[in-house]
Amino acid sequence: MANTFTRTPVGAAKDPNRWTQLVIGIICMGLVANLQYAWTLFVVPMDAKHHWGQAAIQTAFTIFIVTETWLVPIEGWLVDKFGPRPVVIGGSLCAALGWVIDAHATSLMHLYVGAVVAGIGAGCVYGTCVGNALKWFPDKRGLAAGLTAAGFGAGAAITVIPIANMIQSAGYEHTFMFFGILQGVCIFALALFLVRPQPPANAVAPKRVVASKIDYTTREMVRAPLFWVIYMMFVFVAAGGIIATAQLGPIAKEFGFAKMPVAVLGVTLPLLTMTLSIDNLCNGFTRPLCGFLSDKFGRENTMFVIFLGEGAALLGLMWFGHNPYAFMFFAAMIFLCWGEIFSIFPATCADTFGSKYAAANAGTLYTAKGTASMLVPVASVLSAVGGWNAVFICAAVISIAAALSAKFVLAPMRKRWISNTMTADEAAQFQSIGKGSHVSPGR
Repeated sequence: MANTFTRTPVGAAKDPNRWTQLVIGIICMGLVANLQYAWTLFVVPMDAKHHWGQAAIQTAFTIFIVTETWLVPIEGWLVDKFGPRPVVIGGSLCAALGWVIDAHATSLMHLYVGAVVAGIGAGCVYGTCVGNALKWFPDKRGLAAGLTAAGFGAGAAITVIPIANMIQSAGYEHTFMFFGILQGVCIFALALFLVRPQPPANAVAPKRVVASKIDYTTREMVRAPLFWVIYMMFVFVAAGGIIATAQLGPIAKEFGFAKMPVAVLGVTLPLLTMTLSIDNLCNGFTRPLCGFLSDKFGRENTMFVIFLGEGAALLGLMWFGHNPYAFMFFAAMIFLCWGEIFSIFPATCADTFGSKYAAANAGTLYTAKGTASMLVPVASVLSAVGGWNAVFICAAVISIAAALSAKFVLAPMRKRWISNTMTADEAAQFQSIGKGSHVSPGR
């Protein structure tokens, strides 16, 4: 364990503006997001040229996600040791190279190599930017992590249409080359302005947030039972959302209205397309919103309400989803109540285990997303055996279990954990505030 790293005084001339650093991170996240969110646009034209089969091509996407997710702890460790600049520079090179390899791929093996390289690049940028946000903003961790995570979707929303148009006009190979190099160069340039976090001296956790005064290494963190409680809660909530998102298409098709035209705010689209568009907006919007709310009202309090909301939304989709507009509404609520895990959980991790090793620690926790994705095939088996109702009920139950765990398991465990890091006087003052109150012990 190490003492919290030293902060320079507020207003010191050598202090970079932390909001500028946050904006750089958000833009980098937006630039690297196409590696994940624009991939689907390349699948059909790639299959039309090479006839590899869409399932085989999509295996490259699975490899990308696994590489991106499971290597983040290593990339976070590099950030903690060497600073954000070299890691993001390395990520920019890998992000560009991954798509260049895809542009020239003449076999599935080449495509899979490109997926690994691109996954390393995306993980470097994602892990660094989230870790930086947690370190720069100990007083606004939820909001900072939420804005950074929201950038991961916003970038794709801006560039998906130009990418789709270029594929139609110039072919997928040219599009891979152009956007791969463009995004890589932009991230490289922005990385040059990144510096090691130096949060101001008065940037302390808000009163409703329990925050540690000690920085724990990743090795120390994973030995703590408290970490595994947080990890399993992340898996539970992520699983509910991932299962729902992975199965929305098949569900809408089975309900018979996937291609039914619907109009919202004067825009008419097929129901499934409209649903996914609204869902993505909710998924991005909830990250800074719930992060901000968790800064104000406490992490566990926000988890309790939001996770219950996800369970209710899943049950609502089961009971009322045969109505097309109810289907759209409850699908949006599911996204609204699970996308926030990418802001609340990293913030909770940094509050609990300190700021110094926040990139590696949050990266280790982020592997829970990969663990949760492994439950998607289970949902397909459940749907075959018990129908979609069985899927909805199971996903709702684990979301509600996570909500109850946040309030009645995680909250008291974290309070005891933080109390053990205080001096006797601090602990006495902390306990005297009142049972169930969540107050930062100060820094």
